[in-house]
Amino acid sequence: MNNTIKLAVASALLAAASTASAAGGIVAGDWTLDIGGVVNAYYTSTKVSGASTNSTGTSTASNITTGLLPNYLTVSGKTRQNDLDVAFTISINPGASTAASGNQAAQQENRQAFLTFGDASWGSIKLGKDLGIYASDAILNDMTLLGVGSAAGMLAGNTTTLGRIGTGFMYADWKSQVAYTSPNFNGFSFTAGVTQAFADKANDLTARGGKEPAYEGKASYSFAADAVTGKVWVSGISQNVESQNQTATAWDLGANLNAAGFGATAYYGEGEGLGTTTQFSGGYDADGNELDSKDWYAQGTYTLPGVGTKLGVSYGESELQQADGSKSQNEMWVAGVYHPITKHLNLVAEYAEVKHTATDEESGKTKTVSLGAILFF
Repeated sequence: MNNTIKLAVASALLAAASTASAAGGIVAGDWTLDIGGVVNAYYTSTKVSGASTNSTGTSTASNITTGLLPNYLTVSGKTRQNDLDVAFTISINPGASTAASGNQAAQQENRQAFLTFGDASWGSIKLGKDLGIYASDAILNDMTLLGVGSAAGMLAGNTTTLGRIGTGFMYADWKSQVAYTSPNFNGFSFTAGVTQAFADKANDLTARGGKEPAYEGKASYSFAADAVTGKVWVSGISQNVESQNQTATAWDLGANLNAAGFGATAYYGEGEGLGTTTQFSGGYDADGNELDSKDWYAQGTYTLPGVGTKLGVSYGESELQQADGSKSQNEMWVAGVYHPITKHLNLVAEYAEVKHTATDEESGKTKTVSLGAILFF
């Protein structure tokens, strides 16, 4: 499996995702090429009650759909030229569900198209489209990367479900960017970059950002001591929102610890003007007031010795504070079983329950059962 796919499932897949190409890639002139990917599909049954934002108009919806990860086909290449490590990655990401009779064209994304160049002595530079910097570690450590999480009923026919996006962390998104990543200093590294600015969705649903880019950065420290491994990180984002003549900001911090088959992840983030679920969705009200947001989740997993089955449970919340003091909130708890039947193929069973509370205190719930499989190659 290529490095890009290993990044996208780094925390959830563990040993099953670490398999490299048998021959170490395909040699083509000066280049070593690699092909990797993900294929997944799940049967989901979602029951809706109350004033749920996930309602499909019926009390129960059954779908066969892709999970939080889309299907992936990635081509990457690397070479060493003029004392530089040069590489590229391009991916296509089709969904696994259909939307309607006579319409087989499920949505497709093109999440990655970037190049990198650098050297181990001074770091690397990335140009192109890839996972955003802010909040990226939040999603990479979410156990529902291997499954479905929330929005299986609402988003049937789309490329992916939401996992824990909007119920514990902000979506990092896939962004055009120019970014620098430092060398690894005994476990410590950092990334800083400018990314494509996004528009305030309350005022402009189609335009990209204005005259300035967004500024994003993160720093992390990974450690290993005997049978204990872990990582701590912090990240942030700042962007001028031209339609509001204000600057939206957000920061987060998190930690992951693994020992003797047990894993624990804790995450917390705050934003001003960034909105909730997706960036700049609801960051400002109709009067131009900057709204505060909070996201957090806690997760625990245990891998059964000998068989490799991972059991996990997590809970998280995302809230958006209104100018009048009221707030809207999404909260979810999820339990999952992730069983590797081969080193590349995992069977998945999840139960997720989401509660939506609006500013008028009306609430709704969605309960989703998911059964399926995910294959990495």
